[in-house]
Amino acid sequence: MGPRAGHLAMLAFSMLVAGSFALGALAANEITPTALNAVRFWIATGVVGVALLLTTGVPRAAAQAPWRYILLAVFLCTYFVLMFEGLKTAPPVSAAAVFTLTPIMAAGFGWLLLGQKLTPRIALALLIGAIGAVWVIFRADVAAMLRFEVGRGEAIYFAGCAAHAFYTPLVRKLNRGESAAVFSFGVMLAGSILLTVWGWEDLTATDWAALPAIVWLTILYTAVFASASTFVLLQFAAMRLPSSKVMAYTYLVPSWVIVWALVLGGAPPPVWVLAGVALTIAALGLLLREE
Repeated sequence: MGPRAGHLAMLAFSMLVAGSFALGALAANEITPTALNAVRFWIATGVVGVALLLTTGVPRAAAQAPWRYILLAVFLCTYFVLMFEGLKTAPPVSAAAVFTLTPIMAAGFGWLLLGQKLTPRIALALLIGAIGAVWVIFRADVAAMLRFEVGRGEAIYFAGCAAHAFYTPLVRKLNRGESAAVFSFGVMLAGSILLTVWGWEDLTATDWAALPAIVWLTILYTAVFASASTFVLLQFAAMRLPSSKVMAYTYLVPSWVIVWALVLGGAPPPVWVLAGVALTIAALGLLLREE
């Protein structure tokens, strides 16, 4: 199974990630972001932990320098909590557009932390994708763009995406030879503990029995499909494709969110907003082209 299998894996990855925006927007106002993510993290940790026990196990050496997992978990938890906080007010398509700004921020942090440099074509693709994202974030309103009127939800989620962008190169910097599965398990376990301590009041104050079904559906979906499954797909693709091409599929997420919204009974976004989505797809095309 060569590059084609990697591309199919990332196509599935982008679709599954988009589902967390569509479902998250429906559940965000029904439960606090910390409580939702604490439960979601424990389920995802359990899924990956069981998978490791049934396959390679966790070597004792992986427990060295546990501060690495805690530091990474701080950034990852910040991303997810701010994502659900942002989805309380930001439309899913706009939030997904904010998410497409992550690669250009990750490129900047990658240069700072690892000295990674971009080719001119990849830099152009990231710029086109960012322009498309900004167009969607401002709902195609040039006047709002000039006044820099960013919605509260989008601004909150942008801060979360900055944390995620910093997390990506930091993983590479702090990894000491652990496999991707073992390292991710360490980060998720640390994140589960951090979210439980941080959100203890929210967890105990939540009336779990009274939560609507959409909350449980979102928790299970984000834990199993948007965490554990996407992790496997990402590792699978990363072994078969260059990192720039893996990163490129981020730009499909707003398009998938529109599909998810239609399936869940929502309305399509305005035509002018779709122009920004088209730019993000153009960025994907540029990033997928051969050097």
